[in-house]
Amino acid sequence: MLRLDVTKQLGEFTLEAAFESEGRVTGLFGASGSGKTSLVNMIAGLLRPDRGTIAIDGETLDDTAKGIHVPTWRRRIGYVFQDARLFPHLDVRQNLDYGRRMNGLPDDAEQKKRVTDLLDIGHLLDRRPGKLSGGERQRVALGRALLAKPRLLLLDEPLGALDEGRRAEILPYLVRLRDEARIPMVYVSHDAAEMRQLATQIVLLQRGRVSSFGGVKVLS
Repeated sequence: MLRLDVTKQLGEFTLEAAFESEGRVTGLFGASGSGKTSLVNMIAGLLRPDRGTIAIDGETLDDTAKGIHVPTWRRRIGYVFQDARLFPHLDVRQNLDYGRRMNGLPDDAEQKKRVTDLLDIGHLLDRRPGKLSGGERQRVALGRALLAKPRLLLLDEPLGALDEGRRAEILPYLVRLRDEARIPMVYVSHDAAEMRQLATQIVLLQRGRVSSFGGVKVLS
């Protein structure tokens, strides 16, 4: 379960949000500037709330009243950005292995095969990122995050930089990830069609506030 109750002042913009979600995919939906990315950055530990608490599965990650702030590297949270942020000097195999090595995890050949099969990237292992399409780069970024064995996966508009054809190519992999990987996700988007296909619970953000929370019906 993800439990969040936070306030953050960002210039003249105030983000004040509270919700609890047990969904496999919690969608953060709203227009640009509604606070979606700032909220995800707080969950990741990249941004500290001015007030409030964040907890995952009963473990407190932030509690401003008690002075608790677990650093990003200890949160066991994967983060996939709009741009894949792969290392251009490393091939796909090395990029996939980066998160595992940085977290000091043992090599797991079975998990690596499951992830490469799930995302259909086994044939790309010897290529550099510059030789990949946008959709392929995002699938590799997803694989890198999964191989670090996160307890939560954050996806900040992972299809936002792709054209319509590439979005249609990668969305089925996200659905497979939801159904097969058994890792809860927080998915950021302002595309209602994406949310309807992927999210199991939706947080509707408007001007820094949660205006609605529930199933896909909140989009109607």
